Amino acid sequence: MTALIIAIDGPAASGKGTLGKQLAARYGLRHLDTGLIYRAVAKALLDAGHKPDDKPRAIAAAKQLDPAQFNETALKQLAIGEAASIVSAIAEVRTALLDFQRNFAATPPGAVLDGRDIGTVIAPDADVKIFVVASPKARAYRRFLELKERGDSVNETEILADILKRDERDRSRTAAPLVRAPDAHLLDTTHLDIDAAVRAAIAIVEAVRAG
Repeated sequence: MTALIIAIDGPAASGKGTLGKQLAARYGLRHLDTGLIYRAVAKALLDAGHKPDDKPRAIAAAKQLDPAQFNETALKQLAIGEAASIVSAIAEVRTALLDFQRNFAATPPGAVLDGRDIGTVIAPDADVKIFVVASPKARAYRRFLELKERGDSVNETEILADILKRDERDRSRTAAPLVRAPDAHLLDTTHLDIDAAVRAAIAIVEAVRAG
């Protein structure tokens, strides 16, 4: 059986993680939020008292990673996200995590992977590629609501500043920058609620599968 691979890329808080979970459930595929991998590396560094730009320790943490031990709630903290953005810019860290992601994608019946470089680096031959975008203000508001719902003390202006900083870092890094693959379908979720965004993503997948 050939694996069905769906690649979803986009900036922070664009909705790609939610879409990834929903598409995986619909098509009976496994789901991998690749951002959690980098967050886990960042958390390992911070927990050990190291800085996220400590290159040797970041590489070592990436090689020792155990996805089975991930605590998604802990990894979704704002400080972890900021540190992960720094860790993910280290080329050797990305290399260390490359094989794991590719093997996950290629194992039948396939998978939905979401991140920053799925359609360009991890799974350039993915069956379906979706590039999700939304305005920075819309993304900041979504992240604000998400963190507030978890009980975190957050400031929407600070979240917007963090998102803009991460966007710049993601796009300008030399290792696997955030860019839209030439064959990726653009999905702007700025004015879409979750249900509408999922319907739009399913429509893209169905159109591609129908040829």
